[in-house]
Amino acid sequence: QLACPLDLGCHSVGKVVKITGVANPGKTISCLIKGSNVLMIDEADRSIHDALCVIRSLVRKKALIAGGGAPEVELCLNLSNYAKTLTGMESYCVREFAEALEVIPYTLAENAGLHPVQIVTELRNRHASGEKAAGINVRKGTVTNILEENVVQPLLVTSSALTLATETVRMIMKIDDIVQTP
Repeated sequence: QLACPLDLGCHSVGKVVKITGVANPGKTISCLIKGSNVLMIDEADRSIHDALCVIRSLVRKKALIAGGGAPEVELCLNLSNYAKTLTGMESYCVREFAEALEVIPYTLAENAGLHPVQIVTELRNRHASGEKAAGINVRKGTVTNILEENVVQPLLVTSSALTLATETVRMIMKIDDIVQTP
């Protein structure tokens, strides 16, 4: 018998099936997904994939930062302040890039069923007053110190997203320069 159910104790929610008798198990793990329909199985597959990507990010760079839109709003405020020191087109570009970062907490609030304009405004005000760990707490429906709630995300996820966004903007600007040049 290669598959046998395991007892998880009195607090178990489901069943675990342990596969035994594999000749050379190596260092790999298999995950069996069971669901009532294809949609549920696909959603479980996406969730497992997302979790594995987070683990991979933590293995590559062992650093966590506050979640809940906190780093994006903090970066937005810092870039907005930096834009004030610039002039001309550079100032405009940096300011618009900073404002584009607010889409992330706005979308988070919207997806959580909150009032995004109100939440992002409160989040921006809290960061402006020095609360760098202020983030959107979707469970409480408000802005809280997100580190006290243990809501963190891998640094590599955020830095990779910002790098990709920056490279995309630079590529679009280069295309505009090429098209406008006679």
